[in-house]
Amino acid sequence: QVQLAESGGGLVQAGGSLTLSCVASGTTGGFNVNAMGWYRQVPGKQRELVARISSDEQTNYADSVKGRFAISRDNAKITVYLQMNRLKPEDTGVYYCNVLSRRYSGTYSPSPYWGQGTQVTVSS
Repeated sequence: QVQLAESGGGLVQAGGSLTLSCVASGTTGGFNVNAMGWYRQVPGKQRELVARISSDEQTNYADSVKGRFAISRDNAKITVYLQMNRLKPEDTGVYYCNVLSRRYSGTYSPSPYWGQGTQVTVSS
């Protein structure tokens, strides 16, 4: 069973930076063979995939964070990171990481396991 532990959130002023971390254990086949993603959830809305990284470290970002966020991974530490720069109030939300599976359609889906998430609040 996958276990996910996010950390690093907090309260920051607009324009500031935060780095989130997620330790992922119990992944099928080992952490290094899995794509990983960061999701953001805002009250009343579905979780949104904001960044993903493949096993060979190809990255992809939602338009809303492109150019400001950077996802990376350290396989030896079974950890995925999200560096968030030039934060905006609309970045506020609970951030979750998850293991991603690629569908035949080319889209990605998360595992059914979720951690507790980490709250990011950006003040204006």
